[in-house]
Amino acid sequence: MGTPAVRCISECFVKPHPYNNFPNQICNLTPWDIAMLSVHYIQKGLLFSRPATLGDQQYFMENLLEKLKHSLSLTLSHFYPLSGRLVTHKTQHPPSYTLSVDCNNSDGARFIYAALDVTISDLLSPVHTPSIFHSFFDHHKALNHDGHTMPLLSIQVTELVDGVFIGCSMNHSVGDGTSYWNFFNTWSQIFQAQSQAESHEYDVPISHPPLHNRWFPNNCTPPISLPFKHHGEFIERSEKRPLLRERIFHFSAESIAKLKAKANSESNTTQISSFQSLSALVWRSITRARSPPSDQITICRLAANSRSRMEPPLPEEYFGNCLHAVSAETTKGELLENDLGWAAWKLHMAVANLSNRVVLQYLQEWLESPLIYQMGRFFDPYCVMMGSSPRFNMYGSEFGMGKAVAARSGYANKFDGKVSSYPGREGGGSIDLEVCLLPHTMSALESDEEFMNAVSVFNPLLF
Repeated sequence: MGTPAVRCISECFVKPHPYNNFPNQICNLTPWDIAMLSVHYIQKGLLFSRPATLGDQQYFMENLLEKLKHSLSLTLSHFYPLSGRLVTHKTQHPPSYTLSVDCNNSDGARFIYAALDVTISDLLSPVHTPSIFHSFFDHHKALNHDGHTMPLLSIQVTELVDGVFIGCSMNHSVGDGTSYWNFFNTWSQIFQAQSQAESHEYDVPISHPPLHNRWFPNNCTPPISLPFKHHGEFIERSEKRPLLRERIFHFSAESIAKLKAKANSESNTTQISSFQSLSALVWRSITRARSPPSDQITICRLAANSRSRMEPPLPEEYFGNCLHAVSAETTKGELLENDLGWAAWKLHMAVANLSNRVVLQYLQEWLESPLIYQMGRFFDPYCVMMGSSPRFNMYGSEFGMGKAVAARSGYANKFDGKVSSYPGREGGGSIDLEVCLLPHTMSALESDEEFMNAVSVFNPLLF
């Protein structure tokens, strides 16, 4: 897609509003947080149509930017770690290497205003997602460890000919997708409230106040001392990655219901979920499109939120990382010789077996031998990784512009076989899948009869 470059118009920093005196503290990182240091920031954003009913179009962006910055300041007073920076502390006697978030000594979150002379139709009409979306996010290719010198949160508001894209880059060592969308939804809630009641704008009640008491295993006293002397021992930068094609595939609620019914019927059960059924379809279809040898091992990984699996459970408002990757493994031959229900049951059992005991065992092993995830080593060319979640309330954030037209992501954390799931814009249980594949594999997937028969036609430009 031949498009002009994104122009940066202005940049500033936003600090938490002083009305809410947040603790003057250091935020210690948990094993879940530290494991993310060598992967990218979370980059997700929403595309909005410029309201056509505005009486004063001339000052629309000026007013929008001012309200976004003010509401962001109020929001950061609740999500104060996002305004900090990472710090590393080293001692020789005794030897110690610890990382934490300094919530106070920083410039705050970055706020960028940019512009691009394209329309919403230019962005959404192509079959494959245009790479220009990567330019709608700050911190391109940054690793979470870069949060020592880079803001932990950066907002980029890009003005289009007939729309606005709000892109957010959040350090993944500070929080996971659940934390990310709680921040984003709270920001929108405060934005909406400040527009409606200026007199009480500092006392906006929020639906899901974040909880900042980081959770550590019983035998672990923070801060965690790591067996390293220099970050070069655990940070790996993959400067080059193969050319990928990205495409959004839409699955209606009706299509997903059929997949679920088929998977459960074939496995003679009622326990397989809608998402497990859809994931099984994706795993089988991508493996078939890759066409490996019959004895090739293939893995499907699911990123699972562990909050509800802990004993006692952690609240959904827990701010930080609480993720555990579960996986199912088989050969290409076995995966494709069996039916959808067989694959879906393997995924179901992987999720069902994720318990408090499993999570605690993982954390204990991690403390004995800390593992920092690295993009180049953690994933293999025959893996399918299901990330994000259709349960996230992406379309609940409106910022005075109505429901977003589409949700999109940046460059971050993408590789061959990465699939991110979003709720469908029309709701009702529909799901959008953002699939990243090598070009020849994407072409094969687009010709896969089983897969494309389940894909639904949906045009966001008509809504």
